[in-house]
Amino acid sequence: MQQRTKKWMRRLAAVVLGGAMFVPAGVIEVEAAAATQKSKASSSKTTARKTTAKRPTARKTTVRKTVKKKPTVRRATTRRYSSSRSRARAARLARARAAAYQRELRELQTPLYRVGADGALVPDVRAEAAIIYNPVTREVLWEENASSPRSIASITKVMTAIVFLENEFDLDRVVTVDPVDMRGASTTYLRGNERLAVRDLLHLLLIASDNAAARTLARVSPFGPAGFIDRMNLKATELGLDATHYADPSGLFADNISSALDMAQLITFAASDERIAEVMRKPSYTFTTSRRTLTINNTNKLVGADGVDVRGGKTGFIRKAGYCLATLLQLPQTNQQVAVVVLGARSNAGRFMETRHLVNWISAKTQAVFSPSSASTQDE
Repeated sequence: MQQRTKKWMRRLAAVVLGGAMFVPAGVIEVEAAAATQKSKASSSKTTARKTTAKRPTARKTTVRKTVKKKPTVRRATTRRYSSSRSRARAARLARARAAAYQRELRELQTPLYRVGADGALVPDVRAEAAIIYNPVTREVLWEENASSPRSIASITKVMTAIVFLENEFDLDRVVTVDPVDMRGASTTYLRGNERLAVRDLLHLLLIASDNAAARTLARVSPFGPAGFIDRMNLKATELGLDATHYADPSGLFADNISSALDMAQLITFAASDERIAEVMRKPSYTFTTSRRTLTINNTNKLVGADGVDVRGGKTGFIRKAGYCLATLLQLPQTNQQVAVVVLGARSNAGRFMETRHLVNWISAKTQAVFSPSSASTQDE
C-alpha cells in the first residue's frame, strides 16, 4: 500500500514540474529506509534458513507380534443313532462269539496227553492246576501243580457251608437279608430286607453261588462276620489243609487261596455231610421268599449231564483265579469215587471238559489203580 502511495506522489510531482522528475528529499529518505529495512529482513530470513539443520528422520521400527495359532480341533462327526445299525452290530458280535465258542469247544473236545516218568501217556491239561484224588486211600492218582497255592474263588463257599452247619440245626429258621450283605455282591438273587429260610440260603450258596447268601449266613451265625472267617481258617487247620487261607465267606476276595490237593480233600469231607451233598447234587431249586418265588440253576454243568455221576461239587470264578471246579464223582460202572479238581481253566466250558477228560482217563485205568480192598470199603 505504501509503495503504491509513493509511486503516485512521484507521478504527481513529475506532472507539476512539467515532466521533469523531481523527488523531494523526504520521499527519497523514506524510500531508502524502507529498502534498507526490506534488505535486512530478507538477509535475516536467509541466515535463519542456513542455520536451521534438518533433523534426521527417525525410522519407525515395526514390531511384529507373534500370535500363536490355536491348534485345529477336528470336531468328531457324531452319527445319529440307528436302531438297524445297532441290531446289525449286535448280531455280528453274537455271531463272532458263537464262532469263537465253537472253535474252543472243538479244541477242548480233544484231550491232551504227554509221556509220564514211567513212559506211559498221562493227561496234559490246559488249566493251571489239576488233580485226581482217591478219597478212600487219600492217594494222588494224577496231578499237575496240585500243591501250588492259588486263588480258589467261590469254591470258598464249600467251607462256608461246613462252618455254618456245624452250629445250625434248624434249617427252617427265617432270617432277614441286611442291605449291607448286598453291597458289591456281584452275583446274587437276593434283595435287601427280604426274608427267607436258612435252608434256602444254603441252596443259594451252593447251587447259584450267591455271594450275598454267603454273607448273610456268616452274619446270622453265632460267630458274626469277622468271627466266621476266623472259624473258617480254624476248620482248615483242623482238616490239615495247609495251603488254605480264607479272607471272606463268598470267595470274591483273591486272598482266598488253596491248592488242588486241599480242595480235593475238602470236597470229599463236605460230601460226607448229606445236608451239603444233597444240595450240591440238585440241577435246580425253587423256593419262596417274603416277596417272590425264585428258581435257580446249578452252576456246575456236570450235574445231570450224561455219563457223569456227581456226588458233590462247587464251581468258582474271579479274574485272578480263572475258572475252577472241585467235584466228587462216582466212576462209571463201578462203586469207586474220585475227587477231581481243576483250577485256573481258561473258560467256563474248559473246566468241565478238562474234568470229563480226567474222569475218562482214570476210568480206563480203574482195574489197575484201585485195589480190591479199597473197593470193598468204599461206600455207595
